[in-house]
Amino acid sequence: MANRPTAATIDEYIAAFPADTQTALNEVRALIKDVAPDATETISYAIPTFDMDGRHLVHFAGYERHIGLYPTPTGMEEFKADLAPYKQGKGSVQFPLGEPLPMDLIRRIVEFRVQEMLRKAPK
Repeated sequence: MANRPTAATIDEYIAAFPADTQTALNEVRALIKDVAPDATETISYAIPTFDMDGRHLVHFAGYERHIGLYPTPTGMEEFKADLAPYKQGKGSVQFPLGEPLPMDLIRRIVEFRVQEMLRKAPK
């Protein structure tokens, strides 16, 4: 789906994918909403994004063969050992489609990012 049009909302973004990818994206979205209920949903860099206090908390995205999670480099570093089995970039990790999503790991990453954002919040 490299040439998909830019979606205006996360619902539109998810709807552009096949059913199995939609399911995975909706699971990740629901988990983030559960962990960070005060975060706001938006589209940034053409992918679903959750913001806190006007700053990016985490991004996620769907691809042909994986779900991408973008928890920033600090989120990646904090969970380096847990993320070792997965393909990674500087601030991203790829969870293969067709395998169960590591929801506990994703939850811990998002919880870490929330706490990190709260520590850095303007006083």
